[in-house]
Amino acid sequence: MKMMQSIGRQCYGANGDLVSFNYPRVNLPIDLTFNSTANTFTVVGCHAEALIIGLSRNGDRFQTNSCDACNSGDAAAEGPCNGVGCCQTSIPGDVSELQVLLKNQSTASYGDHVNNCAYAFVVEEAAFRLISPRNLMNVQALPVVVDWVIGNGTCEMNTATSAYACASPNSGCYEPDDGDGYRCRCDGGYRGNPYFINGCRDIDECEDAALNKCSKREYCTNTEGNYTCSCPKGYSGNGRDDEGCMKKQDMTIHYILIGFAFGITALLLAAILLYMELKRRSLKRIKQRNFHQNGGILLQEKLTRMGRSANMVEIFTSSDLQTATKDFHSSMIVGQGGFGTVYKGLLPDNKVVAIKKSKRVDPNQIEQFINEVFVLSQVNHKNIVRLLGCCLETQVPLLVYEFISNGTLSSHIHDEVKARFFDWDMRLKIAAETAGVLSYLHSGAASTPIIHRDVKSDNILLDHNFIARVSDFGASRLVPHDLTQLSTMVQDTLGYVDPEYMKTNHLTEKSDVYSFGVVLLELITGRRAVNFNKPEEERNLANFFLNVVKQNPLSEILDVNIDPDRNMEQISEVARIAKGCLNVRGEDRPTMKEVATELEALMLAGKHSCVRNEDSVEEEMECFSWNGRLLNPSANGEGNSSNIAYDAVEYDSLMWKGGR
Repeated sequence: MKMMQSIGRQCYGANGDLVSFNYPRVNLPIDLTFNSTANTFTVVGCHAEALIIGLSRNGDRFQTNSCDACNSGDAAAEGPCNGVGCCQTSIPGDVSELQVLLKNQSTASYGDHVNNCAYAFVVEEAAFRLISPRNLMNVQALPVVVDWVIGNGTCEMNTATSAYACASPNSGCYEPDDGDGYRCRCDGGYRGNPYFINGCRDIDECEDAALNKCSKREYCTNTEGNYTCSCPKGYSGNGRDDEGCMKKQDMTIHYILIGFAFGITALLLAAILLYMELKRRSLKRIKQRNFHQNGGILLQEKLTRMGRSANMVEIFTSSDLQTATKDFHSSMIVGQGGFGTVYKGLLPDNKVVAIKKSKRVDPNQIEQFINEVFVLSQVNHKNIVRLLGCCLETQVPLLVYEFISNGTLSSHIHDEVKARFFDWDMRLKIAAETAGVLSYLHSGAASTPIIHRDVKSDNILLDHNFIARVSDFGASRLVPHDLTQLSTMVQDTLGYVDPEYMKTNHLTEKSDVYSFGVVLLELITGRRAVNFNKPEEERNLANFFLNVVKQNPLSEILDVNIDPDRNMEQISEVARIAKGCLNVRGEDRPTMKEVATELEALMLAGKHSCVRNEDSVEEEMECFSWNGRLLNPSANGEGNSSNIAYDAVEYDSLMWKGGR
């Protein structure tokens, strides 16, 4: 606010005597101070020096620098102060009390009564236009700007006190730049007196175009402490001067397109869901049909009649085995052959299993297959890979076995690295264990006699302790046995097939004996049952063996990883047993019980049937003659010998006819 402030003056007579003076002193109330930026201290006149002394609100004394208005003797002219005959300087802030003092700088006499006075005063700089000394003679006071504040502390210090002066709820506190204390003012959108309750009232900005930015008055809506701009119906925008209102586009076509797109999407989604449901139902029907065709009802009836048993076969769903094998991914394959593929699987209970997936199925053998699956699931023998269950929902039944981790006998015989550590004692032990379990199956000790039908080194597994575990017994019921399928068996099974089966299409217990004889030859020679990379006379291991031992020592075809000096007696005895197993006529072969007894005796007691003599081929050949009931049930050595040779040649020619 403004107030009038007296002018300080000092006048001298013609003789230089002080004739009049006025040194005004102003003491403002505690809440008022002189504004240090709006006011200026001004001195007009020559031969005078002026200054201000005073106190700030907090009691500090101050004194301004002296201001010498005119040292040259030139009088001040009317107009802005240019430093000639006048001077101006600032005043400090937070000043509540001041006094103007003047002092004469010369003792010279003054002839001009106008210029013998000097003036000093605080004045509002913006309102003051320099007045000549002549005119200042008649001026008693000039305007000054004073500030007022409440208290001495900051807003933060006073807001919570009972003396807080900002009474209106729509007001706030602020601190002035000049001095301590605070002031109150109405919030934005309000005007009035903030020091009274309800003193700050809402401004209707819509009534004053200068207070709102709406493009049109009718688009303005006053709100408490503010206003909003809007657009009429059919227009869009913010309604303000910057953007205004624009006519909206007709959205009908957009809504139609959106509805059409939504409808198409809904139809597609419905079609996809319908397709998935139909596919699910179709898959369910296929699974049910396969389950019926593969004998699932028959197996369920058998299981129901038997009641719950610890060894009861489990019927798996196809989804269970798909999950276990990662949808039968190639990375889960652990074995492949002419009859199918074996996958490693992990069941939900974290049990590792082997899942056999056959390539073909003989529908005429389904009933026999189900009967044998049921029987085989009851077999509990340490040297048998246990059949855990089956899946009948697939086109070809899947068989689930316990998983044996150490691979097949074939892999240990025919792998160069593994074979080095596969000594004769280990081979003889595995041969005896395999013969024992085949004898067990043939004897009917498991409730009914079981023919393996697919004895080969690939179906003899080894656990981590190198204990033989026979697998795939009885499951060959699924495999078509007609001669037209021989081409699919050449690489994996043909070398083990009973020659009588080639004529009769009928497998017997003696068929297992013949196949086991080939396995014994693999253990002795390290050769494969059939190897098409060999010369024609060596391709079939059984024929090759029978031809070699007629003329040459056994050591010539012995596996290089077997020590003949240590084990030749046992090897010769096993070779003799193998030769008996390879009789073309089944009735001339020993039973598996007899073979198992011989091998068990060799392993445990070290029976010596043939003594090796490197200097006498005749003695070794005599050892392989028909001595003993085991290899000569008919006691007609000469006739049997010729019969073996003849039938072996006949079998060989039959094999090549069907296999090439």
